[in-house]
Amino acid sequence: MTTVAPRQPPSPVDFLFEKIGFSPTPEQKAILDCPKRFVLVAGGDQSGKSLTASKFLGIRIFQNSKPGLYWLVAADYDRTKREFDYILDDFTKLGLVRKASKRVDPGYIELHDGTKIETKSGKDPRTLAMYGPDGIVGCEASQLDIDAYWRLLARTAPNRGWLFLSGTFEGSLGWYPSLYNQWLWGSTEEQAFSLPSWTNTALYPGGREDPEILRIERTASDDFFMERMAGVPSPPRGLVFREFQSAVHVRPTPWVEGEDVYVCIDPGYAGAFALEAVQEIDGQIRVFDEIYEQGLTIKDIAQIAMQRPWWQAVRGGAIDIASTQHNAMAAPIEVWVEETSVFLHGKRISINDGTERLKGFLKVSPIENNRPNIVFDPRCVGVLSELGHCENPFSGQTQVYSWKMDREGNIVGNQPEDKFNHGVKALIYWLVDKYGYVSLKRRSVAQKRWS
Repeated sequence: MTTVAPRQPPSPVDFLFEKIGFSPTPEQKAILDCPKRFVLVAGGDQSGKSLTASKFLGIRIFQNSKPGLYWLVAADYDRTKREFDYILDDFTKLGLVRKASKRVDPGYIELHDGTKIETKSGKDPRTLAMYGPDGIVGCEASQLDIDAYWRLLARTAPNRGWLFLSGTFEGSLGWYPSLYNQWLWGSTEEQAFSLPSWTNTALYPGGREDPEILRIERTASDDFFMERMAGVPSPPRGLVFREFQSAVHVRPTPWVEGEDVYVCIDPGYAGAFALEAVQEIDGQIRVFDEIYEQGLTIKDIAQIAMQRPWWQAVRGGAIDIASTQHNAMAAPIEVWVEETSVFLHGKRISINDGTERLKGFLKVSPIENNRPNIVFDPRCVGVLSELGHCENPFSGQTQVYSWKMDREGNIVGNQPEDKFNHGVKALIYWLVDKYGYVSLKRRSVAQKRWS
């Protein structure tokens, strides 16, 4: 006699999906099954990332044993609409909606058990400063700025809430691609996924080999295809400071009153004049402000600096050694001292040794919970553009401090291109002056130096 095993009842998630008529793809299922607190999905165009985000929120609401508060956050209210509509439709099918707004600016959904889902705009920090939600969905999260990301992360802390970020790469610079790379291999609380466009077989029945996907791959650039279709960042080649990660090194870094301030200066006129204002707090270097201008003299920059609220705390700094030289006129360092009464140090620094000094500070400390040794405020867009966080503030283009490259993308020689590095050089002058070189090896006088 054959015994037939009793049919197992569907899991709560399967039951939920059956009621709302949703069948996840294998790629979506891997994301929706992820139990971690912090999840990032890099989706290709039309990959179904908004649909996936709405289902992730639905699962987490069902897993919560009590009424909760949840946010849909985007750079503006309009970008929350897809997730809002999907969620409203799902809970309406389940007969659980008590009331809901018709608009999303702002919008809300309230369920019969008291659970609330609200839309928020990243453009208004005040909307992100109240309460502590149980979970947050970042809609088109790549278009949020890094300040908004840090605010969202802080909002999850009171209730030990979760954060789900979903978006398409708008390029491979900035905090979102950096966070993707950081979370890709996973940790106890964090995980990143790619959701390529071709996984949406409703649009692309042939999957990866769909004729339309192959056409785009054939006609578009490799960078475009990887970022916008495969959901994989494609950073600029030849970056000098590959140790820099936006998600690690860029965070709100206010000036700490009562602590000494130092100014790091690389004078320039046509390229850029860079002044980076730094403090050392609890052993960490904090670049909290900068003056990054074109077409201004050192006298002009001095006048701007002296109007900053931190100026009275300045105790010194460092400057390019070339600024101590006379060229038929007063040396820039003399003009600076005459204008400000603040003395600056200047010394010759070899390029590669100076680069190694900054790379050392970009490392994180495994002893102190991977705390970075140097951080940058998001306002310091000049030096951050050189490091690969954002576009150049003058041209609006990607212009990163890079190694010399040939046409095939191979590094040529052992010296970086001497451009797009004004803020970087300013920092290096001060770091070497204060902390010395990484090693005490003897340097040849023939070794190339900045001048």
